[in-house]
Amino acid sequence: MLRFLAAALTLATGAAFAQQPATVRLDYTHSGNALSDSYAIERVLIEPLPWPGDMAKNFDETNRGQNRVEVVDAKTGDLLYSRGFSTVFGEWRTTEEANKLSRSFSESVRFPKFDRPVRVRILKRDERNAFSVVWSVEVDADAQDVVKQQPPAPAKPIPIRVSGPSPQKVDLLILGDGYTAQDLPKFEADARRLSSHLFTVSPFKERANDFNVWALAVPTQESGITRPSTGVHHASSLGTRYDIFGSERYVLTLDNRALRDIAQHAPYEFIEILVNNETYGGGGIFGQFSTAAASNDWANYLFVHEFGHHFAGLADEYYTSPVAYQAASTRMEPWEPNVTALRDPDHIKWKQHVTAGTPLPTPWPKAEYEKASRAYQKKRAALREKNRPESEMNALFREDLARTRALFEKQQYRHAIGAFEGANYEATGYYRPAMQCIMFDRSEQFCPVCRDGISDIIDLYAGPLSRPGGR
Repeated sequence: MLRFLAAALTLATGAAFAQQPATVRLDYTHSGNALSDSYAIERVLIEPLPWPGDMAKNFDETNRGQNRVEVVDAKTGDLLYSRGFSTVFGEWRTTEEANKLSRSFSESVRFPKFDRPVRVRILKRDERNAFSVVWSVEVDADAQDVVKQQPPAPAKPIPIRVSGPSPQKVDLLILGDGYTAQDLPKFEADARRLSSHLFTVSPFKERANDFNVWALAVPTQESGITRPSTGVHHASSLGTRYDIFGSERYVLTLDNRALRDIAQHAPYEFIEILVNNETYGGGGIFGQFSTAAASNDWANYLFVHEFGHHFAGLADEYYTSPVAYQAASTRMEPWEPNVTALRDPDHIKWKQHVTAGTPLPTPWPKAEYEKASRAYQKKRAALREKNRPESEMNALFREDLARTRALFEKQQYRHAIGAFEGANYEATGYYRPAMQCIMFDRSEQFCPVCRDGISDIIDLYAGPLSRPGGR
């Protein structure tokens, strides 16, 4: 196994591995509430593995994310590296709790080591939906206080799919949480099963050779992760848990530093955490990580849907399920590629997919769908309140999906791309491109607009060369 791992790492890094720069990580705290926030540096460190990305693709022009990191030459201000991302803090500050108190979150940005001091700038979207700098700090990766030696890896990465040298591929790392030492064979099987499913879904299917996939799990003492709403508390190195922000199905880790300290021992650009639980749940933050309950009947859907959030910044298109976020007071055009406020129907962001004659907004059986959905959500809440077996919840999900498909099947615009009102957790004011998509319900495929959004990110890491840019 060790010989195979070494061979896989050699293939993934290639002959150019030794020529790749080191990976620099800036850990910082992001604190505040719904009205204000602030940043403070924690540490700068050099990760154990070289930079996994292509140095010819340092510039992100996709305009995704609530935030953006820019690394610039400290003396000249020349742009050296950029990426869009979102944060757990950014989601938390939209909850009711953020109106009552302040909290602090750990965050990190990673970038290739340059041969000079740099200034790292964190940007945030403003009221014009444009990026503006909210924090900057000078980083000299050769300074004495930079952490240059890391502890040994707590577990060995498993090569799941190795297509070629990391700089020319998208590196996906699957982390496990809630797997005991005895559960590790199950973790590897789960990682192989779910990543294989990912590559049956377009456009990942057509771009499978652009990916490397690794798996790594630090064993826990007990199987499964923490679920506070049921009184279950399990210790783990990653700290992943259910009930984030009071949503029983929302699964995240709030311990970013622990996450990065474990992930740094494998090549990665994207992370999906598999939790060893049967209870339905997951989550995804663009540019951070995604999660999925590996033992749930809907694990395939959870893995792909949540990865859509994390990988491509796709928005949720559903709007009848309860969420922790508070409704926005304005209808700014969303940055996510698959939802719109439809302020200018003649120039809708996915215009190339709209057939001439398709009305915008596009008719669909919205009232009938909402009536059925309200009844379904009432049953769902009752099952959770009574802590009924997961099999009953799974049966309810199958019933709901079948009812939705039957309702949509004979609709005139069933397979059209248009602007269907109801998306982004809002019943009115936001529109999704298709009547049905994996970002809307538990169906199996992404709509063409979501596929485009995913392909853009694959191209950023493993596709045509990006055009150098500056600010």
